[in-house]
Amino acid sequence: MPRSAWIIGNTDGIGRALTRRLLSRGWGVTGISRSESKLTDTGYEHHVTDVTATGYPALLARLIERGLPELVVYCAGIGEELNLEDMHLEPRTFEVNLLGMVRTAAAVIPPMVARGSGHFIGLSSLADVLALPDATAYCASKAGFSNYLAGLARATRKTGVAVTCVRFGFVDTKMAKGTVRPLMLPVERAVDHLEGCIRRRPARHTAPRLMIPLVQLTRFATWLGIGG
Repeated sequence: MPRSAWIIGNTDGIGRALTRRLLSRGWGVTGISRSESKLTDTGYEHHVTDVTATGYPALLARLIERGLPELVVYCAGIGEELNLEDMHLEPRTFEVNLLGMVRTAAAVIPPMVARGSGHFIGLSSLADVLALPDATAYCASKAGFSNYLAGLARATRKTGVAVTCVRFGFVDTKMAKGTVRPLMLPVERAVDHLEGCIRRRPARHTAPRLMIPLVQLTRFATWLGIGG
């Protein structure tokens, strides 16, 4: 039997590339996203819904009844620049980036624990330690995302279920905005990191590691600016 995975948010970017990679490795993959998928592999099925929709948990419950996967990867995420004249998108950033992930984990972690096996991966960001004035909701939602998964990883440590928080810097997708994008990873390289996480099952993985001092410097400079 092929290994099985659900990938949430997989019609573009890292989620799409990971779906293709796993299918090429012989996995059976179920994708969930708010858009139709162009993938036609025999090992693939797709469901269209938004992670903020009221019916999303019910969809997960129906899929669990059919069979709980070995791996669930939450790739869904959005990021909009703060507009002080119109902040209606700020709550949605939290709903997609943070609450959608928590709803997914709440659906799949308990049956994984009951079974004694499984792996939940969430894609966070190195921005989780920043407080950028033009990306307030994105940074804060990713901070909650990373902290939640860190605690969940500790809680599930002895159950046979692994929880991994992957913190990427810039990856060459439509989410990579801005004129300066240092050490940007190609999408396929990001998927290489995810494959490594699937094999090793770490609680946390950061890539590229050379971004860490740059983020720390940015954090320091940002707080200096606020203080001034």
